[in-house]
Amino acid sequence: MLDAERRWGMRRVRRATGGLHMLLLLFFAFVFLAPLWIMWVSSLKADEFQLLTEMGTWRIFVPSHPSLQNYFDVFRRMPFQRFFLNSTIIVTSIVAAGSVVNSMAGYALARMRWLGRGLVLSLIVSLIIIPFEGVAIPLLLIVNRLGWLDSYRVQIIPFIAHPFSIYLFYQFFIGIPKDFDEAALVDGASRLRIYWNIILPLSKPVLATVAILQFLEYWGAFLWPLMVTRGFEYRPLTVGMQTFFGQWPREWGDIMAFATMMTIPTLVLFLAFQRWFIQSVASAGVKG
Repeated sequence: MLDAERRWGMRRVRRATGGLHMLLLLFFAFVFLAPLWIMWVSSLKADEFQLLTEMGTWRIFVPSHPSLQNYFDVFRRMPFQRFFLNSTIIVTSIVAAGSVVNSMAGYALARMRWLGRGLVLSLIVSLIIIPFEGVAIPLLLIVNRLGWLDSYRVQIIPFIAHPFSIYLFYQFFIGIPKDFDEAALVDGASRLRIYWNIILPLSKPVLATVAILQFLEYWGAFLWPLMVTRGFEYRPLTVGMQTFFGQWPREWGDIMAFATMMTIPTLVLFLAFQRWFIQSVASAGVKG
């Protein structure tokens, strides 16, 4: 009888704990998703007075009288297509080239033994904690001397090698058994072939993680593009959005429509690669 009561009590505790966990998850989901919902709903409100009036009330969550006028206004008031193309070219180039360069660096650090390896790894780790703002001015002087200002290359080349991405690849590669390398070396494979044909096919989770993190970082970059671009020809979306804040009257509906279109690629990328991203994060947590 006592055992039955104890089991019943344990079931009630588990149900209560599960219900509490569910409430917490719903709360955090609301906290994270509410700004996105408000942004999207606000982008559908063509009446600027209505938008400002409902700001701060529960009506901000309701898409009353939805309209696509704000989206048409974005294309009318600025070259959104050009900004979007610039951002796509810059971020795609950084992610594609960075995936190769950073993974090769991580492979050399994790799978090979050479003089100075520990020092190089320490330098890479130390570079992770240095904020970009600390090196922005010296980097600006260098690219200005090279004549790279107001171009794609000034927004791509300095960011291909990424210390944190190298460290992520290093952490992932050291978890792959070295028996693969030894067997391939015995069969006469070169280090480059081992990296390309064995290590990279096993590294989809970390590749997806690095791609998402770099995409988020450079898709939303603002300071550096603002410093090195002068006109609309090479400016990305983040700097192009500043055009709204220099115009009067300030149309918040148009700003929200611009922000919504700017956010969509990020959501699509994450949804496409979330399986590998979660797998990489989980494996990193297990490894510690």
